Amino acid sequence: MIRPKIAILIYSLAGGGAERVVSYLLPFLDEKGWEVHLVLMNTTIKYDIPKQIHIHYLEKSNGYENGFLKFIKLPLLSYKYARLLKKLCITHSFALLTRPSYISVIASYFLSSKSQFVISERSYPSMQYGYGNLQSRINNFLIKRLYPKADKIICNSKGNGMDLVKNYNIDSNKIVVVNNPIDLEKIDTVLPDNSIFSSEYINILTIGRMDAGKNQELLIRALVDFPSVHLYILGDGILKSHLESLVGANNIGNRVTFLGFDSNPFKYLKAVDIFMFGSNHEGFPNVLLEAMACGLPILTTNCKSGPDEIMELKTPKMDDIMITDYGILTPVGDLDLMKKGLKYCLEHPEYLERCRIRVKERIQDFKREPILEAYTQHIVS
Repeated sequence: MIRPKIAILIYSLAGGGAERVVSYLLPFLDEKGWEVHLVLMNTTIKYDIPKQIHIHYLEKSNGYENGFLKFIKLPLLSYKYARLLKKLCITHSFALLTRPSYISVIASYFLSSKSQFVISERSYPSMQYGYGNLQSRINNFLIKRLYPKADKIICNSKGNGMDLVKNYNIDSNKIVVVNNPIDLEKIDTVLPDNSIFSSEYINILTIGRMDAGKNQELLIRALVDFPSVHLYILGDGILKSHLESLVGANNIGNRVTFLGFDSNPFKYLKAVDIFMFGSNHEGFPNVLLEAMACGLPILTTNCKSGPDEIMELKTPKMDDIMITDYGILTPVGDLDLMKKGLKYCLEHPEYLERCRIRVKERIQDFKREPILEAYTQHIVS
């Protein structure tokens, strides 16, 4: 039997849900007997990569380069990727996130031999690119033109799969849904780090890039009226200075702590009381799974897509909080209802205790190995 050769293309291995999935896939495919090549465009690697995995760089770009430069480089990067695939005799290409997906599809036009080109959409593109600016218009155009040319599109939630069908006219037969995996065995071995948390407060953690989409500003504004709450923010990004200024302007510097990025968030998740999330749009937020694996009740916006699927929401609402067996969802961007959700959590400790039991049951549906096996089957078929 010919040993399959796979190239996994992603921008970098900085912190993020797609990046964590790649960190799981690399050793999994290697153990299955695949020859695995990791292809990056940025040198940031914040996850452990097995030594036997081959790493290649299409470029070593600045993570903050402007959108126009990223756009005009697409043909060159696609050509370089095609040459690399040909040189390595790659049989399967798997690209994650939007720009690597563009590069992968365009690269297929430069190759005479037919490799399998699978891409993975991880966000809700009609919202991510729904701002009406030039960058949004370009991305919407590229998704409509390029995504249908992929052999298969793996979405990580039903919501973003339906978004591609309804808003981009992509054939539903090309789309499969595979949720994000969670490494429960590894998480179970992590010990909580209580050193920075005070028992004088209800300690709440949020995780995510500091950008407009993650909307940590909503969380900061929500806790102003709750002096018993201390918010810890795990992550980094372009809005860090803005968020720090917001904290200072509201005189809550003693109740908001910026932790930076840490590839092991579980030591913190296991030590706090509630996980809080304010995102405006998602594909399938890994951080909710990670928090549930650590037994945390969830307070999150009901953004598209993912939270309602993960938390098995029965009846969505636009004008009130939504209480589930695993925590509370609130309408996106609604400060008053985020406050109401937080108030409910603080006033109902018995509810939080029930949530801590139920989230540990629910997380079993996202065990790593069955989901990684599903990824493998869809990449091959």
